[in-house]
Amino acid sequence: MTIQEKIHQTVTGNPIVLYMKGTPQFPQCGFSATVVQILKLCGVDDYVSVNVLADPEVREGIKLYGNWPTIPQLYVSGDLVGGCDIVREMYQTGELQKLVEKVQSAG
Repeated sequence: MTIQEKIHQTVTGNPIVLYMKGTPQFPQCGFSATVVQILKLCGVDDYVSVNVLADPEVREGIKLYGNWPTIPQLYVSGDLVGGCDIVREMYQTGELQKLVEKVQSAG
């Protein structure tokens, strides 16, 4: 299985996936920490997190997969939501809460 297939399986097989630096308990960059905090504020505590620092292949592969140059990357229902700035903006407008509520109530 290629790294792209592996990433695709993770993203499409789980309602909410966060590719980040570090873990939700110990984020290793400020942007990852911010997204973890925003998810918490939205009441999301059940999601898959992937530490890109643990695997250089995943770290490069996710950038290609999402066609997004930076980490963190948040996926909801198999779709790339975006990185830290987009997640923050969506949280401030209330869009993110609606998006994750829909997924959580479906699950």
